[in-house]
Amino acid sequence: MILLAHLLFGAAIGQKISNPILAIILAFLSHYFLDFLPHTEYLIENIKNKQWRKAAPDILRVILDFLLGSLIIFIFSKNQTIIYICAFFAILPDGFTILSYFLPNKILKIHDKLHREKAHFFRDIATLENIATLKNKKISNFWRIISQAAVIVVCIVLLRS
Repeated sequence: MILLAHLLFGAAIGQKISNPILAIILAFLSHYFLDFLPHTEYLIENIKNKQWRKAAPDILRVILDFLLGSLIIFIFSKNQTIIYICAFFAILPDGFTILSYFLPNKILKIHDKLHREKAHFFRDIATLENIATLKNKKISNFWRIISQAAVIVVCIVLLRS
């Protein structure tokens, strides 16, 4: 899922949950919940392979996505510190993934493997009709984008209230 959705979901949690510790934990866990939904992602192979010239557009997309999410939070939220902390914790698992490419260690590699293989389970499947063949189905880009747009709209509504 793109950073924008993660940031907004984390911010909405930070705004709606009054216990700051619980809000931070839920914001962090929300990342895995959102990644469980069908979604699109950034192409980060060039970053992973440290091909910096090819990675420049990918890095720019990530930065713009982060800035847009931060701007939406600033405009629509109550702008309390906890909201930004929760937004940060909601994107932290992707930060761990990127970090694992540059500072490989056992814990980061385990996290990356679990994040890619378990949290993204439904990213590529089409239906829940036949549990035995789920891994072989594909979801159209339309539904991947719609799921992210729905999360973003719901989060903006929650931030405004």
